Amino acid sequence: MGRAFEFRKARKMKRWSAMAKAFTRIGKDIVMAVKEGGPDPASNSRLRAVIQNAKSVNMPKDNIERAIKKASDKEQGDYKEVLFEGYAPHGIAILVETTTDNNNRTVANIRSYFNKCDGNLGTSGSVEFMFDHTCNFRINSEGLDPEELELEFIDFGAEEVFQDDDGILIYAPFGSFGTIQKELESREIEILSSGFERIPQVTKKITPEQAADVEKLLEKIEEDDDVQNVYHTMEESSSEG
Repeated sequence: MGRAFEFRKARKMKRWSAMAKAFTRIGKDIVMAVKEGGPDPASNSRLRAVIQNAKSVNMPKDNIERAIKKASDKEQGDYKEVLFEGYAPHGIAILVETTTDNNNRTVANIRSYFNKCDGNLGTSGSVEFMFDHTCNFRINSEGLDPEELELEFIDFGAEEVFQDDDGILIYAPFGSFGTIQKELESREIEILSSGFERIPQVTKKITPEQAADVEKLLEKIEEDDDVQNVYHTMEESSSEG
């Protein structure tokens, strides 16, 4: 199996398990999708993808409809996606994806977490190159063979296709998202969820004591409401998640 498979297996899903946080993240995704392509999912592919994700974390239909309505309101401010790069202790690279309506607040908060935990907030481009920006789709596996699907979807950019407990996962480069989404929809294959991830090209093994230092910083960052995702180069054991 490839890197995407290992990454998915090892990634600690506890970081997505807090339901309130998941709803907050998806609420922001809905706002950005509606601002970009309008409130109708039929003509807005980004919004369709976000609604699938909302359903996958059991976000109530009322919440989804309310978020779409709120996003359509002229009073609703814009969110901006901002990437932060830096180092945790022990040379572990960290990439932080944020969605914010107040960049000054977010910069100040992220910098303070790095400072308090003996890390260093870096400049743009300092660690981003260490991660592959990928897109992924989780689809209903009923009646589908992952190996056949992989052969068919290579032409659309797919690099890894594998089965897990909740369906079949397709991984591809970031830029292939629209092409694969369109092809899955044209084949009427049910998309359960989709998204983007940054997979470290190389991970670093550190001691449990050093890992605890890194975890302290990761947890502080992840608790921030402006933070959508956090990626790092620390080697994680697959038994942890």
